[in-house]
Amino acid sequence: MSTPKIVLLFSVLSLMMIAIGSVLGLFLGSIILWMSVFFLIAIAINVVSYYKSDSIAIKMTRTNIINRKDDPRFYSIVEKVTGMAGIPMPKVGIMPSDVGNAFATGRDEKHAVVVATSGILKMLDDAELEAVIGHEVSHITHRDILVTSIAATIATVISYIGNIILFSEIFGGLNERNSNMSFILLISAILIPLGATFVQLGISRARETDADIGSVKLVKRPNELISALKTISKPQKQQPVMRSLPNRRNSPQPGAYSSLFIVNNFSGHALLNLFSTHPTLEKRIETINRTKKELGL
Repeated sequence: MSTPKIVLLFSVLSLMMIAIGSVLGLFLGSIILWMSVFFLIAIAINVVSYYKSDSIAIKMTRTNIINRKDDPRFYSIVEKVTGMAGIPMPKVGIMPSDVGNAFATGRDEKHAVVVATSGILKMLDDAELEAVIGHEVSHITHRDILVTSIAATIATVISYIGNIILFSEIFGGLNERNSNMSFILLISAILIPLGATFVQLGISRARETDADIGSVKLVKRPNELISALKTISKPQKQQPVMRSLPNRRNSPQPGAYSSLFIVNNFSGHALLNLFSTHPTLEKRIETINRTKKELGL
């Protein structure tokens, strides 16, 4: 992803943070103060996300970093594909979930992590898994995993603040004296997080398409990538798979970080497809087949 697009993304999301501050300032009587507060919050989020995007995502998904002896097959496939891409060997992690999925995170090639769920390691054969890892390594080489991590973090914070405002106004505000202000605050609490979500979705869909193309070009396994996507794209019911992991009773819930994964299959609700972080399976297959034809594979 180009630098101008990264700057634009950060700017739009940061402006949404400032917009929330301005609305709060209008309501509380100090617009400049609250705009300044949320501007500083936006800067802090960008800085923290830049340096900690990998550790934040790993913690949120309860991923366990492994070495070769923990899972020789998976580790070797990541090593093979990153060798093809000519990048340093990233950290390798396994997310404890029966749902078949994978993601990559980290701010650059030297601070990258490639993660697969325990479920996908059981579902796919070596060739299919290699194609999936090719997709994730393409995210690393394109450096767009950082952008998505920051976008997810800022969008989550904006949504969280919006929810706080929304519930506080519904259950504690809306008095007659401030009815106009309360109405503005309520509308802002709904529309600003929604806008942040659409910005995040747009950038996520574009990067997924690019990563599919990148996988085909890198590992040259388009049929296997299609097969893998078909296998894991169907919404799956998540089951706890952490019997060997102490003090972790529930499977992780990706939440806003679902945009990091190769498919968004953690929920079976059809309504959520309207706000999908990924292109449809049909469009992805079409893109993969077109790339396959262009490369003469």
